[in-house]
Amino acid sequence: MEIDKAVRESDDRRLKTKYNNAIYVIKRALALYSIEEVAFSFNGGKDSTVLLHLLRAGYFLHRVEQSCSNGILTDFPIRTIYFESTSVFPEINTFTYDTSKIYGLQMDIICTDFKSGLEALLKAKPIRAIFLGVRIGDPTAVGQEQFSPSSPGWPPFMRVNPILDWSYRDVWAFLLTCNVQYCSLYDQGYTSIGSIYDTVPNALLSISSTSSKEKFKPAYLLSDGRLERAGRIKKKSTLDGTLCPAVNNGLDGVNSQKNRMFTASVIGVGDEILFGTVEDQLGPSLCRKLHSIGVAKAFGVRLAPDEEFEEFLRHLIGDQCTGDRNEMAQLPEGITELLHHEKLGVPLVGFCCFRRSRQGPLIISFEGKDASIVEAAVEALCRKINLRAFSEVN
Repeated sequence: MEIDKAVRESDDRRLKTKYNNAIYVIKRALALYSIEEVAFSFNGGKDSTVLLHLLRAGYFLHRVEQSCSNGILTDFPIRTIYFESTSVFPEINTFTYDTSKIYGLQMDIICTDFKSGLEALLKAKPIRAIFLGVRIGDPTAVGQEQFSPSSPGWPPFMRVNPILDWSYRDVWAFLLTCNVQYCSLYDQGYTSIGSIYDTVPNALLSISSTSSKEKFKPAYLLSDGRLERAGRIKKKSTLDGTLCPAVNNGLDGVNSQKNRMFTASVIGVGDEILFGTVEDQLGPSLCRKLHSIGVAKAFGVRLAPDEEFEEFLRHLIGDQCTGDRNEMAQLPEGITELLHHEKLGVPLVGFCCFRRSRQGPLIISFEGKDASIVEAAVEALCRKINLRAFSEVN
């Protein structure tokens, strides 16, 4: 099977690990459900294109283990679902239908909204599990595992997410290693494709040119995978109620962060608290909640896997660290810089800062059992930040 052969012959150890984990999830699903009970949601994007070829390889290997294959994959019997929309890019439609013909996909084309179409399909077919190309960092990935039942209010089925722990880099490593076709928009600077109304080429891939038409490098050349959604446009309402494009997700936010510091406040209102007759129990509770959900999440900053940091973790823990959700490798999108130091086992990602009073100095606090590591962290920070910004360094 050409996909399995291409990955096995690759020198990319990380890709092999991700591939093996995804194939295990696929084979596990095919062992739990019959071929009539599974389906694959395909939308023509890069993630679902990866999943298509993983499913082809996984189905082939599943058949080999059952001694039902002679080494050649002649058909792909897994039902494929495609939700067609008037707001989809024409290139996505063309690629989807061309791919269907090439690999003989059994496509169910649904023209209604996702939920209504899914309800109708599950009533008509004995589908119990659906393969999805969801990755950590996607808006829909919150709370999901590799096997996750559908959310309340939705028709019951099992969501199977073989590439949940894949990063942007992993997706492109697979597509390029296996030399498979993908939608042409990705060669025009698009890095994350939604609808024609909320997607533009990623400005980080723009090429300086004297011509009037702006040119872009292909998507696989994006250096920071956490900024893959920088081409998604936020919408805002005008006075007449219509929608118009706003700033690009991530990109403008990166520049604005340089001159901006986020703060958080917890305000307790009540005479008893203000006069000091009753101890404030709400403030500390809210502070603990803020800390538990993470500063990045509290401020609405999306978290995304960081390939560089994940490699450091893998070096420390080994390949067995790949779980359903490697949250240790998720960093705030577009605003994180890794601080390196020879004495640190992993780069410094963040630190705790606070003020003892409203007008007091900003205090940066490092905590750790190993004093030498704490000193190394302080040294790394001081080399990155102008010391004149601090009134005191301890």
